[in-house]
Amino acid sequence: MSSLAQERRSGVQLLSAALLLLFSLSGCSSMDVIMPVRVDALNGTTIKIPCTFTSCYKMDPNKFVMNWTYQETLNDTEEMIMMYHKKRGMLPLRSDRFGDRVKFAGNPDKNDMSITLSNVQIEDEGHYSCNVINPPDRIHGHNGLQLNVVSELSPPRDSTIAVAIGASVGGALALLILSMVVVKCLRRHQKQELISEEKMEEEGKLEAEGVAEEGIKHKHSLPEDL
Repeated sequence: MSSLAQERRSGVQLLSAALLLLFSLSGCSSMDVIMPVRVDALNGTTIKIPCTFTSCYKMDPNKFVMNWTYQETLNDTEEMIMMYHKKRGMLPLRSDRFGDRVKFAGNPDKNDMSITLSNVQIEDEGHYSCNVINPPDRIHGHNGLQLNVVSELSPPRDSTIAVAIGASVGGALALLILSMVVVKCLRRHQKQELISEEKMEEEGKLEAEGVAEEGIKHKHSLPEDL
C-alpha cells in the first residue's frame, strides 16, 4: 500500500473516531415530562394526577431516579410524597397531610409515573411536580400541575341542543328560500301566460279589424249596376 493511501486511511479513521467521541459526549437530549397544566378535583373523590416521560434510553431500574413533590399554594416549601426505589419500585412517603392517600397508578415499562390521590380535600390544593432522571440521558425531566379542589364540578356543555337548534333554523331558512323561489317561479309563469293571452287577444282584434276593412273595401269596389 502506498504512503498516500495510508495517509488517507489514517485521516478517515481519525475523523470517524472524532465523530464517535463527539456523539458519545453529546448524548441524547429528548427527555420530556408530559403533564396537563391543571386538574380539577371534586371534594371527597379520588383523582388521578398524570405524568409520563419520553427518553432516548430504556429505563434502567438500577440508575433510574424519580420523585413526586407537593407544594402548598401559599407556601414555598416542597414536600416529597413519593419516590422510586431501585429494589422496591415506587414508594409513597407517609406524611401528616396525605397519610396513605397517595398511591402509584402508573407503569414504569411504559414511562408512566402517574399517581392517585384519594378522598381529596380542600387542603390538598397546590402544585404537584413530577421529577425524572433516566441515565444515561443527561437531561433531568421536570414538570408540574396545579390541583384545584371544588365542591361541585361544572356540568359539561351539551352541544346536542345547539346542534338541534342550528339544524332547525337552517332547515326553516332552507324551506323559506325554497318557498320564495317556487312562488317567484309561479308568478313568472302566470305573468308569461297573461302576456301570451293578452298578445293573442290583441292579435285577434287586429285580425278582426283587418277582415272588417277588407269587407268594406270589397263592398265599395262592386259595380253600381249590381
